[in-house]
Amino acid sequence: MYSELCRRLGLRQPVFAFTRSPEVVVEVSRAGGMGVLGVIATDAAQLAEKLDWIDAHIEGHPYGVDVVMPAAHVGGSGGMGSAADLQAMLPEVHRRFVNALLAEHGVPPLAEGVTTHEALQGWTDSVSRRQVDMCLEHPVKLVANALGPPPADVIAQAQAEGVQVAALVGSVRHATKQVEAGVDIVVAQGTEAGGHTGDVSTFVLVPAVVDAVGDTPVLAAGGVGTGRHIAAALAMGAQGVWTGSIWLTAAESDVISPLKRKLLAAGYRDTVRSRAISGKPARQLRTAWSEAWDAADSPAPLPMPLQFMLTAEAVARVYRHAAEAEDVDHPLLTSPVGQVVGRMNEVEPAGQIMARLDRELRESLARLRSLG
Repeated sequence: MYSELCRRLGLRQPVFAFTRSPEVVVEVSRAGGMGVLGVIATDAAQLAEKLDWIDAHIEGHPYGVDVVMPAAHVGGSGGMGSAADLQAMLPEVHRRFVNALLAEHGVPPLAEGVTTHEALQGWTDSVSRRQVDMCLEHPVKLVANALGPPPADVIAQAQAEGVQVAALVGSVRHATKQVEAGVDIVVAQGTEAGGHTGDVSTFVLVPAVVDAVGDTPVLAAGGVGTGRHIAAALAMGAQGVWTGSIWLTAAESDVISPLKRKLLAAGYRDTVRSRAISGKPARQLRTAWSEAWDAADSPAPLPMPLQFMLTAEAVARVYRHAAEAEDVDHPLLTSPVGQVVGRMNEVEPAGQIMARLDRELRESLARLRSLG
């Protein structure tokens, strides 16, 4: 075991893998790491099915879940409001912009009966809290939150069940706030990472956060794709790594094949940090979607969670259209992904990725020992 955190959680490898695929969760955990299931935009029935499937296949190995409970959003400390309230706040000019963008690229409406109802309210307090309640009915060992510390009562609820609470940060200031809020693990995520990030690089951020949070374990995130990266993270004082992008092209990933091919073809410079997905800066593939929202003549992306609610159905329509047409490079097809996408050049089984990371880590540590 490479760290006290690994010992505490029963891990053989210091690798935490964020993914929306239950199959990847299982393979990573069975290989000695910790698979972490992302549950954003997952309705109650889907979440129950995924958790039950994981429990039936993971053979008792530890796993976690990742929820989205943003600390900063419209409504502020007064609460996020209901989904209906938030829908009423969406400006008509933004609705027209989305519809025109879809029409320009020939994206048809969803089929009759297909809805994105749960996705539209995926970041409201009521849905997120219900997700936490459901997850804690299962043997999860970790609850992580991607956008600030979870509410105090949620932290207390998880810890009362013996579940560790982690939260992602992009600055030292945010890291100290997380520790004051009571989280057990801080994930220091550099700007290279996919999804919501700050603007400080991993190599600068991680040691600064380690120094700032004392005995609280830190995971390094952003740009991690090899065992050499893990060795560097351990050398900087982290107790493990938080990975995400590299699992998008795993053989077991639920990413649709046109998007998977697009990711495999992308280079290090084919990502952009944009507010186009959620209203907060998030690294994603550079596509016609991000370019349209970042253009000077576009309406400004809305604050969280309005941007996600505005675009959830549009994104679902793009994905369904691309999947049905098998279009290898639909201009609007996008995904959160980090700069490590430049290394993601082939489809590998998740277990094989874990074996490679472990081998490379051992080789890197042996090489460092030989130097001194």
